Amino acid sequence: IVKQKLNKNQKQMQAMKALLIQIYQPTAHFRIPFTYQRRHTYPIPPYSTVIGLLCNLLGIYYHDENDDEATIDDNYVKLKKCKISISGHFDQKLTEYIWFRNLNKESHKTYFGSETIREKNGEINHIGGQVPMKIDVLENLKTNIYIFNEDETFLKTIQDTIKNPINRLDIIHLGRAEDWLVFDNIEMVDIIEYDLDKDYKHFFWIPQNIYPNDGSYNETFYKSEGIFYNLPIFATIKGYNQTYDKNGERSFTFMKTKLNNGALVGLKYLYDETNDLPVFLADL
Repeated sequence: IVKQKLNKNQKQMQAMKALLIQIYQPTAHFRIPFTYQRRHTYPIPPYSTVIGLLCNLLGIYYHDENDDEATIDDNYVKLKKCKISISGHFDQKLTEYIWFRNLNKESHKTYFGSETIREKNGEINHIGGQVPMKIDVLENLKTNIYIFNEDETFLKTIQDTIKNPINRLDIIHLGRAEDWLVFDNIEMVDIIEYDLDKDYKHFFWIPQNIYPNDGSYNETFYKSEGIFYNLPIFATIKGYNQTYDKNGERSFTFMKTKLNNGALVGLKYLYDETNDLPVFLADL
């Protein structure tokens, strides 16, 4: 494959340094909200999922900028100033059948008829209720995450943390905890301005709040092809200072975004020439 080179007559912006994180997952699921009997998945992780991974690695437990009593985490403040681009591709999407179980008392009574019974059809069953469910699963997913921050030392902090995650809060995962991952590549790369028409055969999130936001890229979102999504970004946990429940109800901020299938025509965008990948940085 001969890599396309920049047109020498094209006006180029000064190269920007960004941290590239490439992840491989044999299976992955990123649930689209409000899908139940069949749980649909995004083809690549949304911003909130990547931010969750970074918070886990950096040891950012909780922060609410609207809560005067919340502890201010310097890493969280720096993370909010990051610009993030997400792309990827997978081999195929399968639909699995699973049992969805819960421990709700009323669900148990509905299924077994009584709180004191766990036997049905001559067999002892799981307590609570259970229903069959379909779940879409991506096979052999490869994800590219670009992170830009004017403070390059923070990018180095993220890079070092991935290699030595001594402050992680939980098992390192992207999406479901059971979907293990491999960091294929972690490196600092140069990204430049580009406008080649090409099908990159990747999925890309193209955000409405695109960076640089100096006006030169404003039309990229509106001219690009893709399906509209309101993607979750940052979350706060309701009443955390009272309950200390990290799995409590979350309130998200959202960003209007397009899901592009890789065909870029008539667009100006940032580009990683080393890995031959467009970069659409979301200003979070």
